[in-house]
Amino acid sequence: MTVHVLILCTHNSARSVLSEGMLNHLARKLGKDVRAHSAGSAPSGRLNPFAIEALNNAGIDTSAYRSKSWDEFTGPDAPPLSIVITVCDSAAAEACPVFFGGHGQPVKVHWGYPDPSNAEGGDEGKRRAFELTRQAIGYRMLQLLALPLDTMDKSELADALSAIAHS
Repeated sequence: MTVHVLILCTHNSARSVLSEGMLNHLARKLGKDVRAHSAGSAPSGRLNPFAIEALNNAGIDTSAYRSKSWDEFTGPDAPPLSIVITVCDSAAAEACPVFFGGHGQPVKVHWGYPDPSNAEGGDEGKRRAFELTRQAIGYRMLQLLALPLDTMDKSELADALSAIAHS
């Protein structure tokens, strides 16, 4: 049974998109039945071009990606969510969305990343920041994919996801 993971940030334009791309890419490479989705509580309606560039440079097709509302994951046709991950940077006083919806009572965890859109150094500084963020996200997604997701109960999964957050 497919494990559906929803990754949230406020605008669904950068970190959540990087996370969706990396998790889907790595799950396919590893033959894992995991499907990532991303959304925002206040979607911008556009994807950050540096996020798309970082994913494309890693060999990830982003042609079907779009900025979307988390409302798409609360209706009757939404996939049953197993995990919801917020990726905003609460350490920088960024308001993280709190998701109350989702079929299947998903396990929720916060994996914060600084916003690479705020990087200094012009376009090259932003490119570096997005690439470093993509790599950091990829590291955590590999840890998630290494978990025995089909045999863990919700409490074990929550503990394991929390441990990854602190790695």
